[in-house]
Amino acid sequence: MGRNLRTIDWNVTAMYRNLGTIDWTVAEMGRNLRTIDWDSSFWVFQYLMQLIYYPLLATVGVPVNLLTIMILSRGKCGLSKCVIRYLVSMAAADLLVIIIDLLLRQIPIIYRSQFSFLDHFPVCNIHAVLLDAVTDCSVWFTVTFTFDRFVAICCQKLKTKYCTKKTAALVLGTVSVLSCLKNIFWYFMFEGQYLLSNNPWFCFDVTGVSTSPVWAVIELLHYILTPCVPFILIVFLNVFTVRHILVASRARRRLRGHSSGESPRDPEMESRRKSMILLFVISGNFIVLWVVFMLYSINRRLLYLDSSSVILHPLVQELGFMLQLLSCCTNTCIYAVTQAKFREQLKNVVKYPFTVIVKLIK
Repeated sequence: MGRNLRTIDWNVTAMYRNLGTIDWTVAEMGRNLRTIDWDSSFWVFQYLMQLIYYPLLATVGVPVNLLTIMILSRGKCGLSKCVIRYLVSMAAADLLVIIIDLLLRQIPIIYRSQFSFLDHFPVCNIHAVLLDAVTDCSVWFTVTFTFDRFVAICCQKLKTKYCTKKTAALVLGTVSVLSCLKNIFWYFMFEGQYLLSNNPWFCFDVTGVSTSPVWAVIELLHYILTPCVPFILIVFLNVFTVRHILVASRARRRLRGHSSGESPRDPEMESRRKSMILLFVISGNFIVLWVVFMLYSINRRLLYLDSSSVILHPLVQELGFMLQLLSCCTNTCIYAVTQAKFREQLKNVVKYPFTVIVKLIK
């Protein structure tokens, strides 16, 4: 059974590679209407969605993250150097996820015949290690940014020592190294040959590994560390941050109420509010777009440990993949919506080529 599981290709591309040769005449459809397998219809819909969604996401995601890195690196968005370092790192990690996961994994699965040359490159185990490492970085960079903002808002004494450019570099570097070390073991559990199957692992595994309890426990721990633990940390940090801001806001309003001749505008609270909005939107975006992938992945592994677990439809898995990859392209929109100076810089970058062309024409 284990050997057969390794060679099953769940890729809907293979199931429907002869789609173009099917006679979809109205008469034929009418005769078979009562015998249609509606589950197959869902597979066809999913396949057609993949054909459009993944190339479109790659077309948008790569330039959007490059623009974000370029704009933030210039340091003209009114953000501290510490925050800029976190946001640039998050954008860089998202860009790597798009390249390694979307361009080198999901799109080759959908357009399998065009990427058959990958069969001649036995580097899938290296690819798997890099993919999981950059995914962990993308997730845990969000956690480190959340913690940095928690310290900046709630821990005034620690803020001057922790919320610095040097500390940010140290934290981000440590997370990157740990993410790489955490995922090295996949190199020894996968073969170099590409399976290019539409499931979490796109490489052939070492014989018998995928059906062993050891593999099941390791994979379950993998998903608990990313993204379950980050989910919990982000939620708790945001709850404590909100609580502190509400308490501080009430205290400042009382103090300012007793002061005379003072402007009703409170720059300190406005700054905190902007920081809070940016933090909550980024955190909320991460949680919403990752939750489907997390639930399906954990449920899938629990099935190997306990066969009585609920079986989710494979379409849930594909939806999880789509939303997870979408999360790598949305932060730019978040910055544009919440940060006026970022919007201004983005407009200047977009208008720059047209400005140069107009100058050349004149």
